[in-house]
Amino acid sequence: MNINPIKTTLLTALICIITGSSSFAQKFEGLAQTPPMGWNSWNTFQTNIDEPLLKGMVDTYVSSGMKDAGYTYFVLDDGWMGMERDKDGNLVADPKKFPNGMKAFSDYVHSKGLKFGIYNCAGTKTCAGYPGTRGYEYQDARLYASWGVDYLKFDWCNSEGLNAIEAYTTMSKAIKAADRPMIFSLCEWGQHKPWRWAKNVGQLWRSTGDIYAGFDKNLNKGTWTASSVLTILDQQDSIRQYAGPGHWNDPDMLEVGNGMKYNEDKAHFSLWCMLAAPLMAGNDLRKMSEDTRAILTNKDIIALDQDPLGIEAFRFYAFDGIEIWVKPLANNELAVCFLNRSDHPQTINYNWKEHAIKDAVSNTGFDFSQTTYKLRDLWSKKDAGTTAKLFSKLIPADDVVVLRLTKE
Repeated sequence: MNINPIKTTLLTALICIITGSSSFAQKFEGLAQTPPMGWNSWNTFQTNIDEPLLKGMVDTYVSSGMKDAGYTYFVLDDGWMGMERDKDGNLVADPKKFPNGMKAFSDYVHSKGLKFGIYNCAGTKTCAGYPGTRGYEYQDARLYASWGVDYLKFDWCNSEGLNAIEAYTTMSKAIKAADRPMIFSLCEWGQHKPWRWAKNVGQLWRSTGDIYAGFDKNLNKGTWTASSVLTILDQQDSIRQYAGPGHWNDPDMLEVGNGMKYNEDKAHFSLWCMLAAPLMAGNDLRKMSEDTRAILTNKDIIALDQDPLGIEAFRFYAFDGIEIWVKPLANNELAVCFLNRSDHPQTINYNWKEHAIKDAVSNTGFDFSQTTYKLRDLWSKKDAGTTAKLFSKLIPADDVVVLRLTKE
């Protein structure tokens, strides 16, 4: 069936207007004032999960330093439930995977000082073919509340014939009616521009298709294409004005530790923190290398992501494979990320005084000819001079240098 894109756009705009008043302030306010941080089971395990494995992951979450670094949520993705609802229409945890039930597992997560997240889908079935939520929104929300769920990731598979705004608004209202505050993560892949309408529906929304552990080249999966880190990065700059405390653009989960090179992992993590992205690790925490652990727990980089001003970075400069991304921070500070997208090392020689920075979104400005800032290299953890002098640095291919600027 051919769909007229103009009619579809007009219909979406009309629905936004109609639902605007009914969805206003319907979500739980005060949640996710900074981007949520956690771990999700999908990227490494897909549906191959069970209670012993996940309890071990919870334990490692705490012992590895992830919790101390600020990661809070432990999120079960697809595959946790049985293939059929029970006689009363309730979802049930797969009895082989979770013989003690989901409430017991939720209690275990909470006992470790973490918060518990779970997954379902707006369609009739999940992406892996398990029971979806369509038609059971209020019943499922009450069940999640009874289990102590703190975070719901809500996907968009098997959703033919559904209207995204209506489907996600209904689930948002169901969560509110269940009367347990939980973060609502809209995972409809950015297809219906959720940044334009989801601010009062959920706390975060996917802005792209699915990521995979590739830095600069997409991966053809046959019926769909998985996106690389840089492909996703290029889609964020134009929608940064829609994000802020309590409502975040989500460029998908982290692939740190899942097969990319060290410098690519470091760049990926740096860029996601510059973007004020939700930080959902997806590696096997039990097997992560010291390099992976050091990247995921770099508190100086994480502090950029968690900055209370909540401003996404923007691409300030791009030439010959070098890009400069800047992120205004609280207290009139600034983060600057130099990204080398080329296939060879490049030396940057940057004269701060020649490049004043203005940002209309945050209404901030930085004139280095008038004010001098100290530079702190957040990966080397060393001072790097001031903006009064030329900044010179060799950057390897597919790598970054991240600086935090504070007034002298």
